[in-house]
Amino acid sequence: MIVEFEGNHILLLTTEAMHDQALGLDTRQPQEAAALLADGQIVAAEAVRSAVAELCEGANGMASTIRAGGVLHYIAAGSSGLMAAADALELGGTFSIPANQIRVHMAGGLPTGIEMPGNTEDDTAGLAMGLRGLSPADTVICVTASGSTPYTLEGAKLAKGFGSKVIGIANNANARLFEFCDYAVLLATPPELISGSTRMGAGTAQKIALNILSTMMAIELGQVHDGLMVNLRADNAKLHGRATAIVASIAEVSPDDAEAALMATNKDVKSAVLLAIGAASPEQARVLLNGTGGHLRPAMQRLKQS
Repeated sequence: MIVEFEGNHILLLTTEAMHDQALGLDTRQPQEAAALLADGQIVAAEAVRSAVAELCEGANGMASTIRAGGVLHYIAAGSSGLMAAADALELGGTFSIPANQIRVHMAGGLPTGIEMPGNTEDDTAGLAMGLRGLSPADTVICVTASGSTPYTLEGAKLAKGFGSKVIGIANNANARLFEFCDYAVLLATPPELISGSTRMGAGTAQKIALNILSTMMAIELGQVHDGLMVNLRADNAKLHGRATAIVASIAEVSPDDAEAALMATNKDVKSAVLLAIGAASPEQARVLLNGTGGHLRPAMQRLKQS
């Protein structure tokens, strides 16, 4: 266990400790070493289970932000920044979250080449400018394996000062980050097989946790129906085909009828489902959805009752 002193704080960094199978790793047969690496990923993934309650609470806060017209801000550095960016960048295509409601703040900026400088995680100078305009309607998602990355900590502090909700994700117990969080998500992953290489186990757990956060947010917002992405943005051939299949499946109509409903509703999947099962017009479909907060199932029930 690595002990790190920071002011009056003593941090026990599991993410920097030695794995009990690391001794002689470089002398093992390739398949044995690879199996150990795979086992490390599986154990790290299991660590997310203990944080499910906190993830659900955080997702509810994110959904409230989207409903209120607020902004989701992702703040992280290094490998954690890549995990955060991966989640943020897919919210538009998967769940049609408007681009103006998503921001990514990564130390040093999002990489444009193949190198990611490491010294930027200590550089907090421009963060205040990047976060100007934060409000209590916003939610800030801060991700750091150690729980003490200066860039991410500063982002959490600034967010609290603006009254924004803060979700903190870290892999070490007693992380400094948790002092500034409304929702503290501890992903208690064991030491890395390659000591300190948090792109491995810790990063895997972070990726899973972020996926759960955004997906639970989408369910809360009514963007998932029976495991189907009913709020996807059908902006390419593959997704158009998927949208057609979703409408056909839920409405129990032919692909041709599903296609016609999609075209009539400007590729809005939920409205297309309602049109396909009997809504008089796309306008009536939109009114029904507005009356149910965008949730398809109760809108279908109201249509059938009428």
